[in-house]
Amino acid sequence: MDHDKSEMLPPPPPAIPPNVVPQKVVPVIKRLPMVRSGFGSKGQPIPLLTNHFKVAVSKTDGHFYHYSVAIKYDDDTPVEAKGSGRKILEKVYDTYAAELDRKRFAYDGEKTLFTVGPLPRNKFEFTVILEDGQSNRSAGNGSPGADESGPKRSKRQPRSKTYKVAINFAAKIPMQAIADALRGHDSEHFQDAVRVLDIMLRQHASQQGCLLVRQSFFHNEPRNFVDLGGGVVGCRGFHSSFRATQGGLSLNMDVSTTMIVKPGPVLDFLLANQRVDNPGQIDWSKAKRTLKNLRIKATNSNLEYKISGLSDSICRKQTFPLKQRKEGANEGDEVQITVYDYFVNHRDIRLRYSGDFPCINAGKPKRPTYIPIELCELVSLQRYTKSLSNLQRASLVEKSRQKPMERMSSLKQALATSNYGADPLIVASGVSISTEFTKIQGRVLPAPKLMVGKGEDLWPRNGRWNFNSKRLIEPVKLDRWAVVNFSARCNVKMLSESIVKCGGMKGMTISPPFDCFEESPNNRRSPAVVRVEQMMELIKSRLPGPPQLLLCILPEKKNCDIYGPWKKKNLSDLGIVTQCMAPTKPVNDQYTTNLLLKINAKLGGINSLLGIEKSPSIPLVSTVPTLIVGMDVSHGSPGRSDVPSIAAVVSSRQWPLISKYRAAVRTQSPKLEMIDSLFKKVDDVDQGIFRELLQDFFISSGKRKPEQIIIFRDGVSESQFNQVLNIELEQIIEACKFLDETWSPKFMVVVAQKNHHTKFFQANGPDNVPPGTVIDNGICHPRTNDFYMCAHAGMIGTTRPTHYHVLFDELGFSADALQELVHSLSYVYQRSTTAISVVAPICYAHLAAAQMSQFIKFDEISDKSSSHSGTAGPGGVSVPPLPLLHHNVSSSMFFC
Repeated sequence: MDHDKSEMLPPPPPAIPPNVVPQKVVPVIKRLPMVRSGFGSKGQPIPLLTNHFKVAVSKTDGHFYHYSVAIKYDDDTPVEAKGSGRKILEKVYDTYAAELDRKRFAYDGEKTLFTVGPLPRNKFEFTVILEDGQSNRSAGNGSPGADESGPKRSKRQPRSKTYKVAINFAAKIPMQAIADALRGHDSEHFQDAVRVLDIMLRQHASQQGCLLVRQSFFHNEPRNFVDLGGGVVGCRGFHSSFRATQGGLSLNMDVSTTMIVKPGPVLDFLLANQRVDNPGQIDWSKAKRTLKNLRIKATNSNLEYKISGLSDSICRKQTFPLKQRKEGANEGDEVQITVYDYFVNHRDIRLRYSGDFPCINAGKPKRPTYIPIELCELVSLQRYTKSLSNLQRASLVEKSRQKPMERMSSLKQALATSNYGADPLIVASGVSISTEFTKIQGRVLPAPKLMVGKGEDLWPRNGRWNFNSKRLIEPVKLDRWAVVNFSARCNVKMLSESIVKCGGMKGMTISPPFDCFEESPNNRRSPAVVRVEQMMELIKSRLPGPPQLLLCILPEKKNCDIYGPWKKKNLSDLGIVTQCMAPTKPVNDQYTTNLLLKINAKLGGINSLLGIEKSPSIPLVSTVPTLIVGMDVSHGSPGRSDVPSIAAVVSSRQWPLISKYRAAVRTQSPKLEMIDSLFKKVDDVDQGIFRELLQDFFISSGKRKPEQIIIFRDGVSESQFNQVLNIELEQIIEACKFLDETWSPKFMVVVAQKNHHTKFFQANGPDNVPPGTVIDNGICHPRTNDFYMCAHAGMIGTTRPTHYHVLFDELGFSADALQELVHSLSYVYQRSTTAISVVAPICYAHLAAAQMSQFIKFDEISDKSSSHSGTAGPGGVSVPPLPLLHHNVSSSMFFC
């Protein structure tokens, strides 16, 4: 026996050869976001208010107690808690309050609950009984997916279900962690403690019957609804979350909007959703997909159900087994009866139109529950999670925007309505919330001077300027171009003359177009790809050589199916610069000027430069070769897990300029936020994005390598900052080392966030904050290096600031120098004559991703996409690669 044991032991470690000196393994240093290095002082002071409400925390010596929650059916099968969990836990409290010492808890709706102070024991096991199919909606969750199946038939009494609930102690969270974090100390428990407070807000809202969407809450009040068409309603609510700031803990409260399914009769919803006039036109297979998992109320019984599908046959023909009761017996024979006959003759319910349409199935696969469609109404507050059309999106923006004073009024009212001071758990936590907007001090940076043609200076006013009687600083000569008209109603001759004339006034030498190619009326009904190919054959047959530019007139402004194939054909296959347009009204000088700004930039010209760029005198950037990068990842429509994500990286060229850029775009695994192709070694060759950008910078900047690289990253949350530093930055460093082992450029990484809820208001006026407003005190993070910038003029609604987080800085920027650089980079956007809300490289990355994603209609790719040749990302998901740009245009600003 002992001999067997010895055979199972691992082999001894190998002996160290006598001539080898053991090396100590050096652990890889994990990069963490940097701490604040200082505050800015430049600019004109301006008193501001912000939608942060100060929070006082009187308790710092107690603890939050964390308990895990496991809910099972009586046969020990786990329950999907989402949706039904709150109702079950409410029943637990109502039934067993005494055993819990009547101590209230904050429940997250799934597997966790928190208390202020401990429960009497560390372990509890409870049994509760709930009626299935109760008419009240599950508290606080009206989204599809809540599982409360209805009864077999409305005539029956609701069945009861037994649940077993286990509550077990998991951890203690010191309240002191909040105070420590607010003093700028590292506190591992701070996020946990704030999470507890946020869960208290969610629970408070759920008890008021709200729909919960993360930290946003939506009341079932029709006055908050706006119809967006297509059976979709915009529902206005409020975001509430606790934030650590330099001024202490604050409650950030903002107006929020989500999309819900239009409540009311199911048939009315389907008519609106499919945009048809009568029920005979409804596509029922599409309707089945749309309705699945939505909740309805049966008007004949007032009970709620969840839709599982539609009947296979229409109501008059769909049968089910009905048990016939015999006299003196409880059970009888089953007979097949139609749903229509059952409701009309057995239930005495008159059906006006349901007979000719499928029934709603609200049962289980093996036990269907059929309800005639006219008896079904969609309940309110059910999220609509599909992507909106362009018309719906435009309608939402128009109907949900609020001027600053209107937004402030809404927020004050929301805070009063929420009545957090009456919540026993929030009170027990020692938390009290101010009702006044927080006062802070901002600064307004002066607009940078711009340089235009003939050496003239241009000073923007209120974040805007124009080229009236001005020339472009580097205009191009356009002598080989043509117009292509895809069946659009447009006076091409007048348009061409306007472009030639307006271009001349801006310093561009533009010859008349070689020709105008009109699409044959016979081709209009052909598929988009065919229309593009036929047009190209016509162009090739009549043009003497490749043109510098093809101006393409499209018949529709939005969602034109020609756009993607046309761009792919020109930019990928032929290497021709193209500008698309879809004028909806007669073209004026302003429209033509905006068109020429894009054309000039695409062809390699420059419209305007910063004065400090022309000199050049940009701090830290003009003296040392510096590459400026913008990175972004865009994802497919919500709910589409098969659509690849698009990673776009834009980089500056021709240093010391910071106004010229080029882009590299790749597909990657769906929903993957970190860019995985910055460095990509294949057969000892780097085929990643960054090598491409570095080589272009070297060639375009007088054979200089960048000694400094400034990275602006968009679209990541605080929880992903470490990944940006340790995955993406690491790849970029590897790409540099792979090019030259001895080369070590310095790096700076800045994240830009637009998707946050902080807003600013002028303390002494009703208008939006002026362009150039910067805030780095009061409501910024108590420890890390962040600031807010409103570089643009908010013309409609309330200005949304960009929140910049400086994660890494080896360049040694002062707060003032960096804020001025960020401000300046909002004025180099070549497509317009306004300052933009976020630095230009990030805007360009958005544009490049959006344009190249049109090359392939990813939304039409089925789940079979793994059969395409492509790159496999994490989890082995294969994604089709994007077509490569033609070398003629790969370094152009094709995206402009």
